[in-house]
Amino acid sequence: MIEELHPVEDVCMQFRWGNRVSLLGGLLLLVGGSVATVAPAALAPPPPASPLYTAVDEFGRPQFQVDGRKLFRDRPLPSHRISTVPMKLLQVLRNTRQYFQDFSETDPITQREGILAIKGVTLPQVLTTLDFMIATLTEDISSKRPIRLQDPAFIHRHFRVIQWLPYNPRNPTQTEELRLTNYAVFTHRGSRTRTDTYNTALYALPPRLPDQPEDLFYKQFTKQQVLAGIFEPGGSFYGRVQPLAYLTRAAFEDALMQGTILVHFEEGGQAFFNVDRNNGIPFAKGVSPSEQRRYWYFREVAAIKGYGNTIENKINIEPEVTFAGDVWNIGLGRVVVIEDTRGKQPKLRLGVIADTGGAFVPNLYQLDFLAGIFPNRATYQAATRRLPDRVRAYILIKK
Repeated sequence: MIEELHPVEDVCMQFRWGNRVSLLGGLLLLVGGSVATVAPAALAPPPPASPLYTAVDEFGRPQFQVDGRKLFRDRPLPSHRISTVPMKLLQVLRNTRQYFQDFSETDPITQREGILAIKGVTLPQVLTTLDFMIATLTEDISSKRPIRLQDPAFIHRHFRVIQWLPYNPRNPTQTEELRLTNYAVFTHRGSRTRTDTYNTALYALPPRLPDQPEDLFYKQFTKQQVLAGIFEPGGSFYGRVQPLAYLTRAAFEDALMQGTILVHFEEGGQAFFNVDRNNGIPFAKGVSPSEQRRYWYFREVAAIKGYGNTIENKINIEPEVTFAGDVWNIGLGRVVVIEDTRGKQPKLRLGVIADTGGAFVPNLYQLDFLAGIFPNRATYQAATRRLPDRVRAYILIKK
């Protein structure tokens, strides 16, 4: 994904509150032990909800305000068959729904309604959407019948379709189309020990100890300090982290950029590695990857990982059906249809926001599409050449 599309642990929860009063012929007030009747007209109407939404970054800090009514509008979906990979989509939907179930009490991101609340979209509606899609796909796949979620007529019967209009505070002349980027998992050769060729390590931090405060020693070092060898023999912090794999510098930069890497070891065997925790330095937009001061530590994992507030609970994701996006403001688990308007007939693709990262803190104008696993950039570029870089986007909510 775009540098760096990955979860960060501390996100402030947005709380919404309100009071509802039912007035039937009058309001009874108890005053000094007596009961008085007050006409409904005597009670001032509640102030209208503000259409202004405050976008926050990965640490919950306010960044800018936007009129949410200008970003979303109910709009019919074009009547073209929807492309997706049903089995992969089912897996990602299930994994995302399970994340909400398992971590709703420990991860505030699962409670954020975000900017769609201005359009009346609630968290229960989001979860109902996931549940309905899971049930529908399960029935269709098990019965070996046509996939109903690929039929626009079925979508219109069962879903509210909300067009998402992009908003970039730095680009007031934007169009109705979102920016679409794409990311991948690259395979690289590497070594379990340092060599002249494979001389740049992926490091793992010590595991967290239950009921013990985390040792935050790693947050004092920039990427440049780590690459200078502080964790290698002779370095001042040698032995504090574990080298997982040694790569070329180019492969290392790919791992940081994409967040996941598949390493084929010279000694034999292979393994996925995914970002775990970072040094707390924000990603600097406009700065080249090699000059970034932000640094990620890795963990070995069994699959491609998406969003999660710790490495242990990240969502297993699949190519071709996963989008990385702004889970803080648009929301985790929002189901999206993108429309490629190039050519004579629009092309539609269905997926779910199950990943995120530094490029989305905040970002109300972009999605990042997980394209696949590739052996090199040439095959990746050949496969993604057919993908558009601008799309119309629609969010589906179960009626």
